[in-house]
Amino acid sequence: MNKVVESILAVLLVAGIYFGLPALMISGWVQWFRRKQPRTVTSILSLIAFILATASGLLAVSSALYAHAIGGFPFYDPLLLRIYRWGGLLSVSGIVFGISGIWRPSSLRWYAPAFAVGTFLFWFASAMGE
Repeated sequence: MNKVVESILAVLLVAGIYFGLPALMISGWVQWFRRKQPRTVTSILSLIAFILATASGLLAVSSALYAHAIGGFPFYDPLLLRIYRWGGLLSVSGIVFGISGIWRPSSLRWYAPAFAVGTFLFWFASAMGE
């Protein structure tokens, strides 16, 4: 692939992760609280997926703030690797619950799996950068 195309794709990926995911999280929570619908099993599964993806996103933000406060993590720091593991597990769990919740219409039907996949991509990219 051309270097220019690779650079453009990298910039779009970074912009999507750092700007798109917070916007997706905020709009998903607004959708959930604004929509008055019966709570079905699939909508609860989507909610669980969205909660797990939100927890993964909050773990990412809090670990970045912690790393900034302590001056950064050394390479292959056991705490950092545990953070990566928990972030990845929360995201994968969110993906599983999100896929389980897409079969019936709900306010988080597509938000939950998309947000969970986005947080998983964040953790994957962060771990590969280590």
